[in-house]
Amino acid sequence: MLPPLLIVDDERATRDGLRSALEEEFEVYTAAGTAEALRILKSESIKLLLTDLRLGADSGMDLLDSALVLPEAPVVIMMTAYGSVDTAVEAMRRGAWHFVTKPLNLDEVEMLLKRALRSRTLESENRQLTRQVQQSHKLDRLLGKSPAMSQVCELLQQVAPTRATVLIEGESGTGKEIVAHTLHHLSGRPAAKLVIVHCAALSPQLLESELFGHEKGAFTGAAQRRIGRFEQADGGTIFLDEIGEIDPATQVKLLRILSERTLERVGSNTPIKIDVRVIAATNKSLRTLVDAGSFREDLFFRLNVVRIPMPPLRKRREDIVLLANSFLQEFASENHRPQKPLSDAALHLLLTYAWPGNVRELRTVIEHGVVMSNDPVIDTRHLPHFLLSDPPSHEDSFTSSKITLESSATFNLHALEANVIRSALAAAKGNRTQAADLLGVSRRTLQRKLKDLQH
Repeated sequence: MLPPLLIVDDERATRDGLRSALEEEFEVYTAAGTAEALRILKSESIKLLLTDLRLGADSGMDLLDSALVLPEAPVVIMMTAYGSVDTAVEAMRRGAWHFVTKPLNLDEVEMLLKRALRSRTLESENRQLTRQVQQSHKLDRLLGKSPAMSQVCELLQQVAPTRATVLIEGESGTGKEIVAHTLHHLSGRPAAKLVIVHCAALSPQLLESELFGHEKGAFTGAAQRRIGRFEQADGGTIFLDEIGEIDPATQVKLLRILSERTLERVGSNTPIKIDVRVIAATNKSLRTLVDAGSFREDLFFRLNVVRIPMPPLRKRREDIVLLANSFLQEFASENHRPQKPLSDAALHLLLTYAWPGNVRELRTVIEHGVVMSNDPVIDTRHLPHFLLSDPPSHEDSFTSSKITLESSATFNLHALEANVIRSALAAAKGNRTQAADLLGVSRRTLQRKLKDLQH
């Protein structure tokens, strides 16, 4: 079923022209004025409203206000003449999704409508998904619909209610700490403490005291007894981040805790019984460290009861748009900026960049774009310059085909565009409509670009 679109314009030629151009992609309704438009909006399930700002004696602004208070409000795009752009900007402040200037570019109109529909669909899916997971498993901080993230969520739901020790492996920035928080929240003991220790940030001497505590006078400077992190976490969860960095002596003591659930403070021989669930994380392969002789194999077995591998962002590119949209909302709200969409060029850039810093790096890039853009959209010029100067990933946004640039310092947009189009077509198995949807452009635009590539 085609998405329902209502076109409102007091000029019949404009209505008929838009209907003819858009009826292959949308179920088109038309109206000449506000009263007729409201009747259609109340009787039909209209998803998209494309309306002129001036409707003869009526006002498109009044129609906007009336449409947005409906129980199922449509996404509204305003049409305006060049001289009334300021009014169109005011319409966006009042809730319009975007505006387009006359004379109309039909490709631009179709592209905006499809992007608006995807944005509304994504918002609806996000709200529904958030409600579902908050009511059941509360996995609301783990965004992603890729197969790799689906496997992570399934593991979390299976393992979280148990007492099993969990080892989270993955590159920096993939969300290991979020997984630890989620495991604790779903563990059946969420009211208890979650104690976090960043092992790589402490020297061996400090780490031992930090983890296990010490008695007064245990070493120079130990002026009083200190309760360690394991004791603080008693009844709850301890998260040991970068576990691969701990020294051999600390490994021995940690092994005893996992084996016997007891510890001894530094400077004491008195065992202390504790009830702590252990979650560990590393950006290295512990199996490799064991083979290299720098990590105890018996401790590895104790930690590796359940392993949760966190996929790098380049392995879950299906989630980039979902993550980017979430971050756009977050940082627009934090910085008191209007929420803006990404331009097609910016989106292509995000989909083909290597993301060595993973989701953490994507967050930083989106926040930069939100802060730097004063335009209706966030374009490539609003994103950090290193995205343009660094070569994109060897793994394309849709397939493993390679994308090359003419130099590491010059962004070859034409070459990128050609590769992305070919990859999208391959992902869509030759279906041009689906490929256009993946690229965020109209089918007409895709056909034109394909003709250009043939010359």
